[in-house]
Amino acid sequence: MSQHDYVIANDTAANVRSDINSALAAIATNNSGASAPTTTYAGQWWFDTTNKILKLRTESDDAWMNVAYLDDTNDAYRVLDDTQVVNTSGTQTGLLGDQSTATWEAGTGTTQSLVSPANVKSAIVSLALTNTPLVGTPVEDIYAISGTTPALEPDNGSIQTWTLTGNSTPTDGFSAGQAITLMIDDGTAYTITWPTMTWVNNGGTAPTLATSGYTVVAIWKVSTTLYGALVGDGS
Repeated sequence: MSQHDYVIANDTAANVRSDINSALAAIATNNSGASAPTTTYAGQWWFDTTNKILKLRTESDDAWMNVAYLDDTNDAYRVLDDTQVVNTSGTQTGLLGDQSTATWEAGTGTTQSLVSPANVKSAIVSLALTNTPLVGTPVEDIYAISGTTPALEPDNGSIQTWTLTGNSTPTDGFSAGQAITLMIDDGTAYTITWPTMTWVNNGGTAPTLATSGYTVVAIWKVSTTLYGALVGDGS
């Protein structure tokens, strides 16, 4: 660790040689030290050993610019966050760092920068939910339920069909805010024992299934309450 004022004073040969060696040591170590050199020059290097930051003096010799972090623990040179990428005219063309979540979600920023998968997802979700017009007719997933003890699971599709093969006891696979339209084909007078559900029509009771055609019910969940409504044949 060495610093020097780079002024070689007149002295004896031995002292001058010692002073020159001290100046060369300061140059070799980039003026490393815990505090800034007392005498500074434009374009001068300083390795701040306290903060492990390599710095460069400005052309006007009035401030230190941070250049890099020198990671002694891992013997590595680290690029500082928010380092601007510029062209030969000094105009910014990119950024080695992150941008605000609002910038990603707005989707209008043009500065190239480092981006995490999480930010890409956040931007896609935000733009899809707020800025994407629906063109044409949305196509919903249709899922065929099987068995006599299935989970009513909206993730399988928003329209679901179920041909009964016996008396059945489905379970509640809903999360709050999910809904399905369920078309039940019961040609043999089987019954369904529903999970705990509030029926909003049909006299507040579960429908009796039609033995021909479909009995259609809408099912949805608000908070922890599962709701159902008869919307097709049945009683």
